[in-house]
Amino acid sequence: MAKIEQYHAIGRRKSARARVFLRPGSGQVIVNGASGDDYFHRETLMMIVRSPMVLTETQSQFDVIANVDGGGKSGQADAVKLGISRALTLYNLDLRGTLKKGGFLTRDARAKERKKYGQRGARARFQFSKR
Repeated sequence: MAKIEQYHAIGRRKSARARVFLRPGSGQVIVNGASGDDYFHRETLMMIVRSPMVLTETQSQFDVIANVDGGGKSGQADAVKLGISRALTLYNLDLRGTLKKGGFLTRDARAKERKKYGQRGARARFQFSKR
């Protein structure tokens, strides 16, 4: 049995996690068993997913298989983007500089701030009445 050459990486954004596999292929994107266009209904989300491969000009060299869970579609798209970027650096370390300069290897640490006790929300307070 021939071993399939593939590159595996994990991407995260907010509460979304994506396990990404890059396999030699024609540029297909498969997310949770569905095509990328069917899973991410908006074209802008697919542009986000494909952006690291477009930047490094590898969009027709690899098929992307991603297993995603948690978060919403936008966070999942960003998680897949980070996973693809990390997997591309495993494929070719020379691509790291290009991806780093484009900001694709930086994990976006922004997440929802927790609600605090004695307040209405994370920052919003209950209405104050002097009299």
